[in-house]
Amino acid sequence: MRGYHATLTNASDKTLNRTLLSEIAQLLTQYGVQPGAYLYIADAALVTEDHLAALGDTLFITRLPTTYSACGRVIAEAVAHNHWAEVGVLTQTPPPKHRPGTCYKVAEGIVPLYGKTYRAGGVHSTSQDPRRQQRVEREVPEASTTLRTTVRAATQQEYFCRADAEAAAEQLRALQSAYHRVEVMIEERPQYGPGRPSQTQLRVVKARRYGLQVTLHERAEVVARKRQEAGCFVLLTNVSTVGERAHRAGEGLRASKEQHGVEQNFAFLKAPIIVNSLFLKKPERIAALGLVFLLALLLWRLMERTLRGHVETTGNPLIGWAKKATQKPTAFMMLTKFAAVMVLKVGGQRQLAQPLSTVQQAYLNAFGVPITSFTLAPSG
Repeated sequence: MRGYHATLTNASDKTLNRTLLSEIAQLLTQYGVQPGAYLYIADAALVTEDHLAALGDTLFITRLPTTYSACGRVIAEAVAHNHWAEVGVLTQTPPPKHRPGTCYKVAEGIVPLYGKTYRAGGVHSTSQDPRRQQRVEREVPEASTTLRTTVRAATQQEYFCRADAEAAAEQLRALQSAYHRVEVMIEERPQYGPGRPSQTQLRVVKARRYGLQVTLHERAEVVARKRQEAGCFVLLTNVSTVGERAHRAGEGLRASKEQHGVEQNFAFLKAPIIVNSLFLKKPERIAALGLVFLLALLLWRLMERTLRGHVETTGNPLIGWAKKATQKPTAFMMLTKFAAVMVLKVGGQRQLAQPLSTVQQAYLNAFGVPITSFTLAPSG
């Protein structure tokens, strides 16, 4: 929002986290909600020494950044031990036929950070991170090319004695890469005198030379493990596995995924089409407008919740986009259905320019709103 130059306007997530942790704790304490009674869910920017210390007894779930070596270790151990707990598909919306839903599985682990020990849940997703997956697919042929270039000169060289060939072979075997195993065989190459070979006599060997035959074998088990690791991430938490507030790694994953659903609700508040048209000079005005936006968002989601509750209760889907039935109607769908409704006022009476369609009537019925709400004059 232009015109507001307070400290936190352009602050990083790490600065905001530190401020929010203090403000949230103070606010909840005023209403009798103590740390441990709520769960703070944040992204990877939460993981710093200062933030973890500021959390105190506050329960949290966050994502361990890949920049921490402990993240790779937890993932490698989870894949190697293969002790996964299946979580399944978490999305509530049925996936399209051409793209199956993402399935998750989790494995428990621990991570020491800044003098304390935290639970670290390794999570594998079938919808793997494309960038990390592509990196593995790129590294395998690159490693092969590099290794072949290194051994090419050795394979073209001839050795005068077997001992020299054996020594060179040992050096090549030591060039094993992360994705390939080098197999080296010593080949004996006899040297014959000049002239054409006789059909009746064996050729006389004048000298013996030795060469190397090198074969690269892809480590299939290593490549498969790396591909599986590429689809993993780590959730960090201080929630115990015992007690009233206990939860398992799968429950923590579900809670973490709910953060994405909540943040999606704020997408329209951050949209340039809305924010770029605002100009507020005073922080209190921004706070007031933010409250209006949040109240509007609350009503927006309440409308959507009512629509979906009606569909779930009655079993009757509503018409969504492209005139197709949907089990997950949205408030935006509903508004588009009534965009062309016109109410005419003739004298003291109100009437619709055109009768409501069956689709519009179905949405009104889902809300429990009578059709006459368009034509009855508002009281007062």
